[in-house]
Amino acid sequence: MAGVEAGAAEGDGASARLSWLPVGAGGHLVIHTSHWWELYRAWREHRPPGALYHAALDVVEGGGRYLIEMAPAWSGPRADHGVVATGPVGSRLLGRSRFFRYEVRCWADGILPDRRFALGGVVRFPLSEAGARALIARVPDVPTPVWGRAAFGSDMWNSNSLISWLLETSGIDASAVVPPAGGRAPGWAAGIAAAARRR
Repeated sequence: MAGVEAGAAEGDGASARLSWLPVGAGGHLVIHTSHWWELYRAWREHRPPGALYHAALDVVEGGGRYLIEMAPAWSGPRADHGVVATGPVGSRLLGRSRFFRYEVRCWADGILPDRRFALGGVVRFPLSEAGARALIARVPDVPTPVWGRAAFGSDMWNSNSLISWLLETSGIDASAVVPPAGGRAPGWAAGIAAAARRR
């Protein structure tokens, strides 16, 4: 299933809507650590470094909107924010602490503070109402390997892995979805590999 650029005519039908945000948008520390990581990976792989992106996914169905994301467990608001799964960061031992855990969220009308930094436009994947409901219901079933470690014989597991897994398990070819301007999305391939194992 191919995505279409969403604009003035994006429509009101059920869909998954993908946005690309530069890693570290908003001035977070991760922009520096990710830059160093990319310089090292580029050197190891004998290629020029690229801009890094992470994906944000909104699912629209039945007139409602759900924000699906993976984020540090300590970063969420005190109110309910749709946590459906958790996993360790760095190692399973460290993951015993809340400061080294991530949350998978499926958040009705969720707030994405860095959305204003998104680049390349929203890519909309039309879905049936049943397909959109099935995608939302499947979020708690996502694998939860250690964040930042290689998973499923592929690259590291992170927030991008969650999004590519959801697209693939919804019948959308995630391998054909790429960040803007030749950028890179670390973790994307891990989600695709995890979906292949599920099939």
